[in-house]
Amino acid sequence: MQEHNNFSREMFGIISQAVIIKDKKVLMVRQYVQRGDIVWNFPGGGIEENETPEEACIREVKEETGLEVTDLILIHLQDEKYTYLIKNIKGSVILDTTNRDNEDILEVRWISLDDSDKFDTYTKPIMDMLSKIEAGPNLT
Repeated sequence: MQEHNNFSREMFGIISQAVIIKDKKVLMVRQYVQRGDIVWNFPGGGIEENETPEEACIREVKEETGLEVTDLILIHLQDEKYTYLIKNIKGSVILDTTNRDNEDILEVRWISLDDSDKFDTYTKPIMDMLSKIEAGPNLT
């Protein structure tokens, strides 16, 4: 009866995602989500068994965008969703359509930070939080 102990954490909805900002743009993936909508999301996905959230983030970014990332900073944790700000990227953005894990992804694109219609109720609060951090304290 131990077969039930083999469920991966991915099955229980623990997610790790990356916020990658470069030249006033954020890297996002346009994808189908479980509720049937097509949305823009940060690259990321389920944390697999025996994988840390940081390891999952690195793996998911590589799978979904082709980029190698390092220097991850945990900026948000809520409802078992880990969000990392990526400080270092290597490589070129490419969507590997031969990877079955990418079947839900329609495109990967750098989105202007000013393109607010691409951000939804999941991504906008993260972007708002980052803009406040970057603005720093108001000393006037």
